Amino acid sequence: MDIRPNHTIYINNINDKVKKEELKRSLYALFSQFGQIIEIVASKTMNMRGQAFVVFKELAGATNALRQLQGFPFYNKPMRIQYAKTDSEVIAKVKGTYGDKEKKKEKKKKAQEAGTNLIKKPALGSAAPVHSAAVQVPDNPPNYILFLSNLPEETNEMMLSMLFNQFPGFKEVRLVPGQHDISFVEFESDTQAGVAKDALQGFRITATCAMKITYAKK
Repeated sequence: MDIRPNHTIYINNINDKVKKEELKRSLYALFSQFGQIIEIVASKTMNMRGQAFVVFKELAGATNALRQLQGFPFYNKPMRIQYAKTDSEVIAKVKGTYGDKEKKKEKKKKAQEAGTNLIKKPALGSAAPVHSAAVQVPDNPPNYILFLSNLPEETNEMMLSMLFNQFPGFKEVRLVPGQHDISFVEFESDTQAGVAKDALQGFRITATCAMKITYAKK
């Protein structure tokens, strides 16, 4: 039976030994490259074990994630992904408050929009330079090893591997013991490292930390 595309995707066959919080962070790191995520729902109850729901803001994000990550080896198990049967029903299965929360959010958003219409244009204009400044990271000569900085505390090897192994030539992630905010990623060539660097520059593993990527010093 075909399930109609919607903003929520349902994932199963997840390794159920992974702790709930780590699972949610890893799912966010992996899926947020396809679009803005509103919510990730994972539960360790018996009937929800090994399953999760990811809610995207845009339908295109859900569709791309489903196509690109079908069968992706997530904690050594291939993920099975499909569209959830319905957005609200599925979320309600795990937490009945979701619908109410969305209504409140909608009300708040409308109230804010009414009050901020006049300042919308300047706000957008001022945001652009900030973004471009963040992407222009001072760099070293090309190298097959990348140096990552400004990583959030909860970063782990699995999260970074999931982000970088979608690029050709990926070899390994090397964390720095005792320093959670930096890491090295090795590729087979300078060129392949450069492609990954450009694609993931400024990528947010969490909402507050934009990753900085440079070539490692030779």
